[in-house]
Amino acid sequence: MAALVIFNVINRRASRRDRVFRDRTDDLDFLNDDQLIARYRFPRQSILDLTDTLRDAIERPSNRSNAIPPHIQVMTTLRILAKGDYLSEVADLHGISICAAICERIQNIKFPREEAEQRKVKEMFYDISSFPNVLGAIDGTLIPIQGMSGDDEPNYVCRKQYHAINVQAICDAELKFTNTVVKWPGATHDAFILANSNIPTIMESQNGWLLGDSGYGLKKWLMTPLINPKSQQEIGYNKSHCKTRNTVERAFGVLKARFRCLHKTGGSLQFNPPKCCKMIGACFRLHNKACSDGLPVPEDVDIQQLAHHNIINDDQQNNEANAIRRRLIQRF
Repeated sequence: MAALVIFNVINRRASRRDRVFRDRTDDLDFLNDDQLIARYRFPRQSILDLTDTLRDAIERPSNRSNAIPPHIQVMTTLRILAKGDYLSEVADLHGISICAAICERIQNIKFPREEAEQRKVKEMFYDISSFPNVLGAIDGTLIPIQGMSGDDEPNYVCRKQYHAINVQAICDAELKFTNTVVKWPGATHDAFILANSNIPTIMESQNGWLLGDSGYGLKKWLMTPLINPKSQQEIGYNKSHCKTRNTVERAFGVLKARFRCLHKTGGSLQFNPPKCCKMIGACFRLHNKACSDGLPVPEDVDIQQLAHHNIINDDQQNNEANAIRRRLIQRF
């Protein structure tokens, strides 16, 4: 009997499978820059630069020999944001998301304040369609998120009848974002988001204006189009305004083409609203980095589908702002 027990113990030990650690293929070692950009939106050196920037925030001490390297964590996040894949599918390939660290460490969304900066921004906008004194183009865009329950649920249903975050952003003529507000539910009106942001305070002290669509009220620092232009000068003003303001719609288009998780073709962000806002904020920062690095613009940019229309009545009761716009119209 004792011999049988010993035999069974030995047999069980012999039949045990050794632990096998799956080899994590490192794309940095095998893919060229064009292939990396297609998959991760950034070339090798940019991925390594991002890793160095975020290393202290994402590297964790471990006594194990198979901890996920920081650059793999960075590539995980880039893949999720770029392709809009489900988190579980991509995590099997690389690791975990680090959007919070990106928002904390990469501070590249800055409104131009210095005179030299503003002069450059105005010149670049003027070159588009001869609209003077422009410091930025402003608009909102809807980012789809998963459905939810609870008292706040109706607030997230946008006018297109899906759950979303309504993001306000300002961009320059190079399609880089200079100010973002990422926190409001999808049903929130663009004009309300603007009124409750820091932009009115910033713009009151600036020598210049923003361009916005008719979803915003006319202000002395925010030029909007005429609802019913009649004269040739009014028509010329509207055409120049539209072409120049379209910069922000193109910026949103490039952003969503670069990071498909923000577009409905990528599904929707599968997290609660605060975490979705972190992911959105990370995409804006990574977009600006891609612009600064001179990376190619994705080919499948659909401006018409991505445009954000939020038309209201032409409430132009601001006499000072009206006077400024009337003088501006005389230039066209």
